[in-house]
Amino acid sequence: MSASPLKVLVTGGTSGLGLAMASALAAAGAAVALTGRSAARAASVAAGLPGAAGLGLDVRDESSVARAVDQAWSRLGGIDMLVNNAGIGMRTVNPRFMTHPQGFWEVPPDGFRAVIETNLTGYFLVAREVTPRMLAVGGGRIVNISVSDSTMRRAGFVPYGPSRAGSEALSRIMAADLRDTGVTVNLLLPGGATVTGMLPPGAVPGGRVFLEPAVMGPPIVWLASDEAAGVHDERIVAAEFERWLRDREGGG
Repeated sequence: MSASPLKVLVTGGTSGLGLAMASALAAAGAAVALTGRSAARAASVAAGLPGAAGLGLDVRDESSVARAVDQAWSRLGGIDMLVNNAGIGMRTVNPRFMTHPQGFWEVPPDGFRAVIETNLTGYFLVAREVTPRMLAVGGGRIVNISVSDSTMRRAGFVPYGPSRAGSEALSRIMAADLRDTGVTVNLLLPGGATVTGMLPPGAVPGGRVFLEPAVMGPPIVWLASDEAAGVHDERIVAAEFERWLRDREGGG
């Protein structure tokens, strides 16, 4: 972490990967604002983290995004890093997706739209609101959370797979648009199926190893550090982070 506390906005920070990242950042000394659709729940979760603030935010709604970013900017005294994480999974369109996958033609259109609006449009709306502020102060960091490539093409994974493929493409274009501006954009993903609320209760197939959300802690703290200044347009797999960092530091 840098000498002065980094100010970080984590969307979808009340559970799962978002909470794991917000917790790691707060423990490392960052000033964190975490968001959730329920302001009360966000405030309750934030109360358990040192110096954190909890804010209500529906990433699908422009006015909610503008209001939450204003609040975060005011509470933190700026935003140095945005962690675009808020998302919903396959459970919202097919509660039995792990055991009874649906063909894409069976997916309800409203369910498709809800996942795309949250996981893709939501990333766009929050980054669109934060980026001009970062540009105005001369820099900032954006980390977009993604998933493994296999999830983007797995049978039965419409609309979640397309939503994450879209958010990854969005991230790469954001990085291209912001090159040499002082605002960096990187992708971070767990590197495998992770134990979060997106899994159906009890849906852990025998013999399959699932990652814990805490796997996201070390790479997000590093991305908030002075060492990561200038790191841009990288796709970092959390489960392979130590090896990736060794290769990077070794020039390999």
